[in-house]
Amino acid sequence: MMKKLLLIAIVAIVSMVARAESGDICAGVQFNYGSKHTLMGLGANMVIEPVNRFRVAPEFIYYFKNNHWEGYNVNLNFHYLVRVNSASNFYPILGFSYANYKYEGIKGDDRFGANVGVGYEYIINNQFRFYVEQKFQALSKDWNQSVSTLGVRYKF
Repeated sequence: MMKKLLLIAIVAIVSMVARAESGDICAGVQFNYGSKHTLMGLGANMVIEPVNRFRVAPEFIYYFKNNHWEGYNVNLNFHYLVRVNSASNFYPILGFSYANYKYEGIKGDDRFGANVGVGYEYIINNQFRFYVEQKFQALSKDWNQSVSTLGVRYKF
């Protein structure tokens, strides 16, 4: 069942990328902080805007080992842009999350859940955007956490 949902999500993302006009795609790198085990991480994401002001944002985050814990997240988030002015956007975030955390190298459990949060994007120039996000991840088995993100995106 989960493999089918993942395949459907990948097909949907690929079709949106194919339909997106030139300039509607950004790729970014980010620094993350996950509150569950006080983990710092690095991530990468894409932002695809298939229709005006609506974005699809797949994301991967790797959390470095701290206090014997490490892990990763794969997220599929959706943004709705609210223009603050010509140089900045505010956006609510709603999405799906897959997480895997392990303790001392022991195989971790798969956890599925949802993301809800807010983001702010500052347009530096035609190609670069600086962004901050704050998300709450509601994961199964009481593994809820807050995720803070600071990053930069490049617009193609």
